[in-house]
This record gives sequence, structure tokens and C-alpha cells, in this order.
Amino acid sequence: MCEHHAEKIAEQWYQAVSTNPRTPSYHSIPKETCLFQAAFLYKNLRSAYFSDNSFQQVRQLLDQLQYIEGLYAKGVPLPEAIYALVLMRRHIWLYSEFQVLCNTALDLQQEIESVNRTLLLFDYATYILAQKYHEMAG
Repeated sequence: MCEHHAEKIAEQWYQAVSTNPRTPSYHSIPKETCLFQAAFLYKNLRSAYFSDNSFQQVRQLLDQLQYIEGLYAKGVPLPEAIYALVLMRRHIWLYSEFQVLCNTALDLQQEIESVNRTLLLFDYATYILAQKYHEMAG
């Protein structure tokens, strides 16, 4: 679902992150930058979701975007960068809540597995973010 609705989910995420009191640094980052990065991650989550090495795939996606380096260079504090990822993950569920109906026990089981796997990917992204911030701070 993420890859097919990436722009729509990214827009909803941007509306939240650009006005949230916990992410004031994002209020001044250009909308186009935020939308591009969020949509890129949403579109490419599938590659990490189905990867044999999801941790490495998440790292590659973040590196490809220079996502963490860009945030660090803009002076975005680590707690705000982490909260932005939390909001990014949350907006997947806010969007999908209205899109997915579980008609059978199997549907429900598949939805639970999908939620757990996606949570894991964002856990990896959060760990990689914190690790790289620590390395860059020297």
C-alpha cells in the first residue's frame, strides 16, 4: 500500500511534522525536501520489507537519500529526527486504517504480520539514525 500511495501519505506526514511542537526544526525545512524524502522512503519500504537483510536494506535507503547526513547538517536535533520517523511510521497506519478491511482471521493475521514487520523496519531506521548521529558528533 505504501508504494502506491506514497505521495498522499507523505503529504499527510508533512502536515503533521511541519506543525508539530515536538519537531520545530522541520517547520523551516522546505516542503519539497520533506515530501521528496518521505515519499522516497514510503515507495522503497517494500525492498526492505522483503529483503533477506532488512537492516542493511534500510541503511542503504537512508544512505541513498543522504537522509541522516542532511538532517544533521541542517542542525535537526536527534530527538526531533527520531520523532519525525515515529510520525512517518504512524502516518502509514493512519492512512491504511481507512483502506484495509479484515474480513477473515487470515486477513487479520496477515495485517498483524505486516504491522510487526513495518515496525521492525522503522526500529532499524531509528537505530541507524541514532548510531550515525553519534558517529557524526564524534
